[in-house]
Amino acid sequence: MRIVMMTAGSRGDVAPYTGLGAGLVRAGHEVTLAAHAVFEPLVAGSGVRFHPLPVDPRAVLHSARGRRLHDARTGAGKLVRLASMARAAADEMTAALVDAARDGEVLLVGGALGPLGYALAERLSVPALGLHLQPLHPTAEFPAPVLGTRSLGAVGNRLSGRVVMATVDLLFADAVRSLRRYGLPSPGRARKRRTRPVLHGYSRLVVPRPRDWPAGFEVSGYWWPHETGRLPRDVEDFLAAGPPPVFVGLGSATVPDPERVSRAIVTALRAAKVRGIVQRGWAGLAADGDDILTVGELPHSLLFPRTAAVVHHAGAGTTAAVLRAGVPTVPVPVQFDAAFWASRLTALGTAPAVVPLRRLASAPLAEALRRATGDAAHRTRARALADRLALEDGVAPVLAALDRLPG
Repeated sequence: MRIVMMTAGSRGDVAPYTGLGAGLVRAGHEVTLAAHAVFEPLVAGSGVRFHPLPVDPRAVLHSARGRRLHDARTGAGKLVRLASMARAAADEMTAALVDAARDGEVLLVGGALGPLGYALAERLSVPALGLHLQPLHPTAEFPAPVLGTRSLGAVGNRLSGRVVMATVDLLFADAVRSLRRYGLPSPGRARKRRTRPVLHGYSRLVVPRPRDWPAGFEVSGYWWPHETGRLPRDVEDFLAAGPPPVFVGLGSATVPDPERVSRAIVTALRAAKVRGIVQRGWAGLAADGDDILTVGELPHSLLFPRTAAVVHHAGAGTTAAVLRAGVPTVPVPVQFDAAFWASRLTALGTAPAVVPLRRLASAPLAEALRRATGDAAHRTRARALADRLALEDGVAPVLAALDRLPG
Protein backbone atom coordinates (compact mmCIF):
# COMPACT_ATOMS: atom_id res chain seq x y z
CA MET A 1 0.00 0.00 0.00
CA ARG A 2 1.27 3.48 -0.88
CA ILE A 3 0.92 5.57 2.29
CA VAL A 4 1.43 9.31 2.58
CA MET A 5 1.85 10.68 6.09
CA MET A 6 1.64 14.44 6.49
CA THR A 7 2.41 16.70 9.41
CA ALA A 8 3.58 20.22 10.20
CA GLY A 9 5.10 22.06 13.14
CA SER A 10 8.24 21.63 15.19
CA ARG A 11 10.67 18.70 15.38
CA GLY A 12 8.47 17.09 18.03
CA ASP A 13 5.54 17.19 15.60
CA VAL A 14 7.57 15.29 13.01
CA ALA A 15 9.96 12.86 14.73
CA PRO A 16 7.34 10.36 16.01
CA TYR A 17 6.12 9.79 12.45
CA THR A 18 9.61 8.73 11.35
CA GLY A 19 9.47 5.77 13.72
CA LEU A 20 5.90 4.93 12.80
CA GLY A 21 6.79 5.18 9.13
CA ALA A 22 9.75 2.87 9.59
CA GLY A 23 7.44 0.34 11.24
CA LEU A 24 4.99 0.54 8.35
CA VAL A 25 7.87 0.05 5.89
CA ARG A 26 8.96 -3.08 7.76
CA ALA A 27 5.39 -4.36 7.39
CA GLY A 28 5.67 -4.06 3.60
CA HIS A 29 4.14 -0.65 2.90
CA GLU A 30 5.60 2.13 0.77
CA VAL A 31 5.64 5.21 2.98
CA THR A 32 6.24 8.88 2.21
CA LEU A 33 6.43 11.52 4.93
CA ALA A 34 5.42 15.04 3.92
CA ALA A 35 6.90 17.55 6.38
CA HIS A 36 8.92 20.75 6.44
CA ALA A 37 12.07 20.45 4.32
CA VAL A 38 14.35 21.18 7.30
CA PHE A 39 13.38 17.84 8.84
CA GLU A 40 14.40 15.61 5.92
CA PRO A 41 17.49 14.29 7.81
CA LEU A 42 15.17 12.68 10.37
CA VAL A 43 14.12 9.95 7.92
CA ALA A 44 17.68 8.97 6.92
CA GLY A 45 18.09 5.20 7.05
CA SER A 46 14.44 4.55 7.95
CA GLY A 47 13.23 3.41 4.54
CA VAL A 48 10.69 6.24 4.58
CA ARG A 49 10.60 8.55 1.57
CA PHE A 50 10.41 12.29 2.12
CA HIS A 51 8.30 14.95 0.43
CA PRO A 52 9.47 18.44 1.45
CA LEU A 53 7.01 21.13 2.48
CA PRO A 54 7.84 24.85 2.52
CA VAL A 55 8.00 26.98 5.69
CA ASP A 56 10.81 26.82 8.22
CA PRO A 57 9.04 26.64 11.62
CA ARG A 58 12.13 27.82 13.48
CA ALA A 59 12.30 30.98 11.35
CA VAL A 60 8.59 31.56 11.91
CA LEU A 61 8.94 31.36 15.70
CA HIS A 62 11.90 33.74 15.64
CA SER A 63 10.06 36.25 13.47
CA ALA A 64 8.45 39.35 14.99
CA ARG A 65 5.06 37.62 14.83
CA GLY A 66 6.44 34.47 16.43
CA ARG A 67 8.07 36.36 19.29
CA ARG A 68 4.73 37.96 20.10
CA LEU A 69 3.46 34.56 21.23
CA HIS A 70 5.23 35.24 24.52
CA ASP A 71 3.17 38.39 25.04
CA ALA A 72 0.03 36.32 25.57
CA ARG A 73 -0.56 35.34 29.20
CA THR A 74 -3.29 32.76 28.60
CA GLY A 75 -3.69 29.67 26.46
CA ALA A 76 -6.54 31.32 24.60
CA GLY A 77 -4.39 34.35 23.80
CA LYS A 78 -1.59 32.18 22.47
CA LEU A 79 -4.11 30.18 20.40
CA VAL A 80 -5.34 33.35 18.69
CA ARG A 81 -1.80 34.39 17.79
CA LEU A 82 -0.91 30.87 16.68
CA ALA A 83 -3.97 30.69 14.44
CA SER A 84 -2.85 33.78 12.55
CA MET A 85 0.60 32.30 11.96
CA ALA A 86 -0.75 28.87 11.03
CA ARG A 87 -3.22 30.28 8.51
CA ALA A 88 -0.42 31.87 6.50
CA ALA A 89 1.70 28.70 6.70
CA ALA A 90 -1.20 26.50 5.57
CA ASP A 91 -1.73 28.61 2.48
CA GLU A 92 1.97 28.38 1.65
CA MET A 93 2.07 24.59 2.08
CA THR A 94 -1.08 23.68 0.15
CA ALA A 95 0.50 23.13 -3.28
CA ALA A 96 3.18 20.81 -1.87
CA LEU A 97 0.60 18.87 0.15
CA VAL A 98 -1.54 18.38 -2.95
CA ASP A 99 1.48 17.00 -4.82
CA ALA A 100 2.30 14.63 -1.99
CA ALA A 101 -1.29 13.45 -1.53
CA ARG A 102 -1.72 12.55 -5.21
CA ASP A 103 0.79 9.71 -4.76
CA GLY A 104 -1.03 8.07 -1.85
CA GLU A 105 -3.53 5.25 -1.74
CA VAL A 106 -4.24 6.27 1.85
CA LEU A 107 -3.45 9.46 3.78
CA LEU A 108 -2.31 9.43 7.41
CA VAL A 109 -2.97 12.95 8.65
CA GLY A 110 -1.13 14.51 11.58
CA GLY A 111 -3.34 16.48 13.95
CA ALA A 112 -1.73 19.78 12.93
CA LEU A 113 -3.00 19.37 9.36
CA GLY A 114 -6.33 17.65 10.09
CA PRO A 115 -8.93 19.68 8.13
CA LEU A 116 -6.70 20.15 5.08
CA GLY A 117 -5.53 16.55 5.02
CA TYR A 118 -9.05 15.22 5.33
CA ALA A 119 -10.26 17.54 2.58
CA LEU A 120 -7.50 16.23 0.32
CA ALA A 121 -8.52 12.64 1.03
CA GLU A 122 -12.17 13.34 0.24
CA ARG A 123 -11.40 15.10 -3.02
CA LEU A 124 -8.93 12.45 -4.14
CA SER A 125 -11.39 9.70 -3.08
CA VAL A 126 -8.84 7.93 -0.89
CA PRO A 127 -9.27 6.85 2.73
CA ALA A 128 -7.64 8.75 5.57
CA LEU A 129 -6.75 8.11 9.19
CA GLY A 130 -5.96 10.76 11.76
CA LEU A 131 -2.67 10.47 13.64
CA HIS A 132 -2.68 12.72 16.69
CA LEU A 133 0.10 13.31 19.19
CA GLN A 134 -2.28 15.07 21.62
CA PRO A 135 -5.88 14.35 22.73
CA LEU A 136 -7.52 16.97 20.51
CA HIS A 137 -11.11 15.71 20.43
CA PRO A 138 -13.49 17.32 22.94
CA THR A 139 -14.08 15.45 26.19
CA ALA A 140 -15.73 16.18 29.52
CA GLU A 141 -12.75 14.74 31.38
CA PHE A 142 -10.27 17.58 30.82
CA PRO A 143 -10.10 20.91 28.97
CA ALA A 144 -8.48 21.31 25.57
CA PRO A 145 -4.73 20.77 26.20
CA VAL A 146 -3.71 24.00 24.46
CA LEU A 147 -5.90 26.07 26.81
CA GLY A 148 -4.38 24.98 30.11
CA THR A 149 -5.02 22.38 32.80
CA ARG A 150 -7.69 23.94 35.01
CA SER A 151 -10.88 21.94 34.70
CA LEU A 152 -13.91 23.92 33.53
CA GLY A 153 -16.37 21.23 34.55
CA ALA A 154 -17.80 18.61 32.22
CA VAL A 155 -19.66 21.09 30.02
CA GLY A 156 -16.90 23.67 30.00
CA ASN A 157 -14.21 21.12 29.23
CA ARG A 158 -16.18 19.78 26.30
CA LEU A 159 -16.91 23.29 25.07
CA SER A 160 -13.24 24.26 25.21
CA GLY A 161 -12.39 21.34 22.94
CA ARG A 162 -15.08 22.35 20.48
CA VAL A 163 -13.79 25.92 20.44
CA VAL A 164 -10.26 24.75 19.65
CA MET A 165 -11.44 22.44 16.88
CA ALA A 166 -13.59 25.18 15.39
CA THR A 167 -10.56 27.47 15.46
CA VAL A 168 -8.48 24.87 13.62
CA ASP A 169 -11.21 24.47 10.99
CA LEU A 170 -11.29 28.22 10.53
CA LEU A 171 -7.55 28.63 10.04
CA PHE A 172 -7.57 26.00 7.29
CA ALA A 173 -10.73 27.30 5.60
CA ASP A 174 -8.92 29.36 2.94
CA ALA A 175 -6.51 26.53 2.15
CA VAL A 176 -9.39 24.06 1.78
CA ARG A 177 -11.28 26.44 -0.52
CA SER A 178 -8.15 26.87 -2.63
CA LEU A 179 -8.07 23.16 -3.52
CA ARG A 180 -10.32 23.81 -6.49
CA ARG A 181 -7.38 25.67 -8.08
CA TYR A 182 -5.54 22.35 -8.18
CA GLY A 183 -8.37 20.53 -9.92
CA LEU A 184 -9.84 19.21 -6.67
CA PRO A 185 -13.40 20.53 -6.46
CA SER A 186 -15.57 19.99 -3.40
CA PRO A 187 -17.32 16.61 -3.38
CA GLY A 188 -20.50 18.45 -2.39
CA ARG A 189 -20.75 17.04 1.10
CA ALA A 190 -18.52 16.95 4.16
CA ARG A 191 -18.02 13.95 6.38
CA LYS A 192 -18.49 14.44 10.07
CA ARG A 193 -15.20 14.52 11.90
CA ARG A 194 -16.30 12.05 14.55
CA THR A 195 -16.78 9.26 12.00
CA ARG A 196 -13.15 9.36 10.85
CA PRO A 197 -10.81 6.95 12.65
CA VAL A 198 -8.12 8.64 14.72
CA LEU A 199 -5.15 6.99 16.41
CA HIS A 200 -3.27 8.76 19.19
CA GLY A 201 0.49 8.27 19.51
CA TYR A 202 0.85 8.11 23.26
CA SER A 203 0.18 5.51 25.94
CA ARG A 204 -2.99 4.91 27.96
CA LEU A 205 -0.65 4.65 30.93
CA VAL A 206 0.05 8.36 30.49
CA VAL A 207 -3.33 9.64 29.31
CA PRO A 208 -6.20 7.14 29.62
CA ARG A 209 -8.67 7.12 26.76
CA PRO A 210 -11.59 9.42 27.65
CA ARG A 211 -14.73 7.41 28.22
CA ASP A 212 -16.88 9.80 26.19
CA TRP A 213 -14.83 9.60 23.00
CA PRO A 214 -16.63 8.13 19.98
CA ALA A 215 -15.87 4.71 18.54
CA GLY A 216 -12.89 4.74 16.21
CA PHE A 217 -10.81 6.99 18.45
CA GLU A 218 -7.97 4.83 19.76
CA VAL A 219 -4.91 5.36 21.95
CA SER A 220 -2.30 3.28 20.18
CA GLY A 221 0.83 3.70 22.30
CA TYR A 222 3.90 5.81 21.54
CA TRP A 223 5.48 6.04 18.10
CA TRP A 224 9.16 6.21 19.02
CA PRO A 225 11.26 8.33 16.63
CA HIS A 226 13.68 6.70 14.24
CA GLU A 227 17.09 7.56 15.73
CA THR A 228 20.50 6.26 14.68
CA GLY A 229 24.14 7.12 15.18
CA ARG A 230 26.07 7.72 18.37
CA LEU A 231 26.74 10.50 20.81
CA PRO A 232 29.55 12.93 19.91
CA ARG A 233 32.95 12.27 21.48
CA ASP A 234 32.82 15.40 23.65
CA VAL A 235 29.52 14.21 25.12
CA GLU A 236 30.89 10.73 25.80
CA ASP A 237 33.97 12.25 27.45
CA PHE A 238 31.79 14.50 29.62
CA LEU A 239 29.58 11.59 30.69
CA ALA A 240 32.65 9.54 31.63
CA ALA A 241 34.25 12.37 33.62
CA GLY A 242 31.82 12.36 36.56
CA PRO A 243 28.41 11.35 37.91
CA PRO A 244 25.38 11.36 35.58
CA PRO A 245 24.52 14.96 34.65
CA VAL A 246 21.19 16.71 34.39
CA PHE A 247 20.10 17.44 30.82
CA VAL A 248 18.51 20.83 30.24
CA GLY A 249 16.88 21.69 26.94
CA LEU A 250 13.83 23.55 25.69
CA GLY A 251 13.74 21.83 22.31
CA SER A 252 11.86 23.83 19.70
CA ALA A 253 10.51 26.36 22.19
CA THR A 254 11.77 29.93 22.06
CA VAL A 255 12.21 32.29 25.00
CA PRO A 256 12.07 36.09 25.19
CA ASP A 257 15.46 36.46 26.92
CA PRO A 258 17.86 33.53 26.25
CA GLU A 259 20.68 35.07 28.30
CA ARG A 260 18.53 35.46 31.43
CA VAL A 261 17.18 31.91 31.09
CA SER A 262 20.68 30.53 30.56
CA ARG A 263 21.96 32.30 33.69
CA ALA A 264 19.07 30.94 35.75
CA ILE A 265 19.77 27.41 34.52
CA VAL A 266 23.49 27.57 35.29
CA THR A 267 22.88 29.01 38.77
CA ALA A 268 20.25 26.34 39.50
CA LEU A 269 22.50 23.47 38.37
CA ARG A 270 25.32 24.65 40.58
CA ALA A 271 23.06 25.36 43.53
CA ALA A 272 21.71 21.81 43.24
CA LYS A 273 25.32 20.53 43.02
CA VAL A 274 24.78 18.62 39.79
CA ARG A 275 26.63 18.61 36.51
CA GLY A 276 24.72 19.69 33.42
CA ILE A 277 24.38 19.20 29.68
CA VAL A 278 22.61 22.22 28.21
CA GLN A 279 21.14 21.99 24.72
CA ARG A 280 21.13 25.20 22.67
CA GLY A 281 17.84 24.33 20.94
CA TRP A 282 15.70 26.94 19.23
CA ALA A 283 15.88 29.08 22.36
CA GLY A 284 19.63 29.61 21.92
CA LEU A 285 20.64 28.56 25.44
CA ALA A 286 24.35 28.61 26.33
CA ALA A 287 26.54 27.76 29.33
CA ASP A 288 30.17 26.99 29.99
CA GLY A 289 32.46 25.60 32.67
CA ASP A 290 34.05 22.29 33.62
CA ASP A 291 30.77 21.14 35.16
CA ILE A 292 28.49 22.12 32.24
CA LEU A 293 28.60 21.18 28.55
CA THR A 294 26.62 22.98 25.83
CA VAL A 295 25.48 20.79 22.93
CA GLY A 296 23.40 20.88 19.76
CA GLU A 297 20.83 18.33 18.60
CA LEU A 298 21.35 14.86 20.07
CA PRO A 299 19.36 11.60 19.92
CA HIS A 300 17.24 11.63 23.07
CA SER A 301 17.11 7.85 23.19
CA LEU A 302 20.90 7.64 23.50
CA LEU A 303 21.43 10.42 26.05
CA PHE A 304 18.43 10.59 28.38
CA PRO A 305 18.86 7.12 29.98
CA ARG A 306 22.35 8.18 31.06
CA THR A 307 21.25 11.32 32.92
CA ALA A 308 20.29 11.97 36.52
CA ALA A 309 17.22 13.94 35.40
CA VAL A 310 15.89 15.87 32.40
CA VAL A 311 14.68 19.48 32.45
CA HIS A 312 12.58 20.16 29.35
CA HIS A 313 9.83 22.26 27.79
CA ALA A 314 7.21 19.48 28.11
CA GLY A 315 6.43 19.19 24.43
CA ALA A 316 4.69 15.95 23.49
CA GLY A 317 7.78 14.48 21.83
CA THR A 318 10.27 15.29 24.57
CA THR A 319 7.83 14.18 27.26
CA ALA A 320 7.60 10.82 25.49
CA ALA A 321 11.39 10.56 25.30
CA VAL A 322 11.78 11.25 29.02
CA LEU A 323 9.17 8.64 29.91
CA ARG A 324 10.88 6.11 27.65
CA ALA A 325 14.24 6.79 29.33
CA GLY A 326 12.87 6.11 32.81
CA VAL A 327 14.50 9.09 34.51
CA PRO A 328 13.07 11.83 36.75
CA THR A 329 12.11 15.08 35.10
CA VAL A 330 11.46 18.76 35.78
CA PRO A 331 9.06 20.20 33.19
CA VAL A 332 9.39 23.86 32.26
CA PRO A 333 6.27 24.36 30.12
CA VAL A 334 6.48 27.21 27.65
CA GLN A 335 3.27 27.26 25.63
CA PHE A 336 0.50 25.38 23.81
CA ASP A 337 -0.02 21.84 25.17
CA ALA A 338 3.10 21.84 27.38
CA ALA A 339 1.22 22.55 30.62
CA PHE A 340 -1.00 19.53 29.91
CA TRP A 341 1.97 17.16 29.57
CA ALA A 342 3.71 18.72 32.55
CA SER A 343 0.64 18.03 34.68
CA ARG A 344 0.67 14.41 33.56
CA LEU A 345 4.30 14.01 34.64
CA THR A 346 3.59 15.29 38.15
CA ALA A 347 0.46 13.13 38.38
CA LEU A 348 2.53 10.09 37.43
CA GLY A 349 5.07 10.94 40.12
CA THR A 350 8.04 11.12 37.76
CA ALA A 351 8.36 14.90 38.24
CA PRO A 352 8.47 16.59 41.66
CA ALA A 353 7.20 19.95 40.44
CA VAL A 354 6.46 22.13 37.44
CA VAL A 355 8.51 25.30 36.91
CA PRO A 356 6.75 27.31 34.16
CA LEU A 357 8.95 29.46 31.96
CA ARG A 358 7.14 32.64 32.99
CA ARG A 359 8.17 31.97 36.60
CA LEU A 360 11.57 30.47 35.87
CA ALA A 361 14.21 31.52 38.38
CA SER A 362 17.25 29.78 39.76
CA ALA A 363 15.84 29.13 43.26
CA PRO A 364 12.66 27.16 42.34
CA LEU A 365 14.51 25.31 39.58
CA ALA A 366 17.33 24.34 41.95
CA GLU A 367 14.82 23.10 44.53
CA ALA A 368 13.02 21.01 41.89
CA LEU A 369 16.37 19.57 40.76
CA ARG A 370 17.30 18.63 44.32
CA ARG A 371 14.00 16.80 44.71
CA ALA A 372 14.22 15.12 41.30
CA THR A 373 17.75 13.83 41.82
CA GLY A 374 17.67 13.32 45.60
CA ASP A 375 14.35 11.53 46.08
CA ALA A 376 14.74 7.96 44.84
CA ALA A 377 10.96 7.59 44.58
CA HIS A 378 10.84 9.70 41.40
CA ARG A 379 13.42 7.51 39.66
CA THR A 380 11.73 4.33 40.87
CA ARG A 381 8.37 5.41 39.48
CA ALA A 382 9.97 6.61 36.23
CA ARG A 383 11.81 3.32 35.75
CA ALA A 384 8.71 1.23 36.46
CA LEU A 385 6.65 3.21 33.95
CA ALA A 386 9.39 2.97 31.32
CA ASP A 387 9.44 -0.80 31.72
CA ARG A 388 5.70 -0.97 31.07
CA LEU A 389 5.92 1.38 28.08
CA ALA A 390 8.60 -0.86 26.57
CA LEU A 391 6.02 -3.65 26.33
CA GLU A 392 3.68 -1.58 24.16
CA ASP A 393 3.69 -1.60 20.35
CA GLY A 394 2.29 1.65 19.01
CA VAL A 395 2.68 0.59 15.37
CA ALA A 396 0.45 -2.51 15.58
CA PRO A 397 -2.83 -0.58 16.08
CA VAL A 398 -2.03 1.57 13.03
CA LEU A 399 -1.42 -1.53 10.91
CA ALA A 400 -4.70 -2.99 12.17
CA ALA A 401 -6.53 0.23 11.28
CA LEU A 402 -5.06 0.13 7.78
CA ASP A 403 -6.26 -3.45 7.40
CA ARG A 404 -9.79 -2.34 8.25
CA LEU A 405 -9.92 0.29 5.52
CA PRO A 406 -12.25 -0.49 2.63
CA GLY A 407 -10.43 -2.05 -0.28
